[in-house]
Amino acid sequence: MTTEEILKEMEPLALELDYAEELGAREANERRAGEAAGADADEFTLTESEETAEHRTKKEQILSLYESGTRDIAEIVRQVKARPSYVAQVLQSAGHLDGYFDLYTTTGREQNVYTRYFRNVLAFRNPEAARESVARIERLYNYFERLGDRAGQHQAMILALTGKNRARWSGKTEESQIFSDWLAAH
Repeated sequence: MTTEEILKEMEPLALELDYAEELGAREANERRAGEAAGADADEFTLTESEETAEHRTKKEQILSLYESGTRDIAEIVRQVKARPSYVAQVLQSAGHLDGYFDLYTTTGREQNVYTRYFRNVLAFRNPEAARESVARIERLYNYFERLGDRAGQHQAMILALTGKNRARWSGKTEESQIFSDWLAAH
């Protein structure tokens, strides 16, 4: 890989870092302007807005920002200090956002043509539920293999990986290992 290709790959990261630097510089300028205008009035306004934000839930803050015109998920995440998947979930539930999927959004929504096969397959509340889930994933994987549908098999593997990661980040190591073992065998 050439240096130019590496730099090209890092471009989105550089843009994000530039944005963060611009945001930091803008906040510093606003603070200086506030100090020049009079610290007492600015302190009262800042304290009042902080109190308002503290009394509102993150969900309320997300919806308020979106409804006031902030449509960029990343900007809402920065302002509310929440995970992108939580912001997306709140906006989806309120009917403001369609088509956003990640590891932590529901698998019950239609993502592609394979979704109907995998609906309600993922479970890891205990080791037995995880084993049943893996058995269902295995049956679907084999079904798609018989059809010669590699994309279907890939979706089965993605669901197993999702189960592994969700269980792992929920502190369910035994359940996570069940999904991991299946993945290693395929």
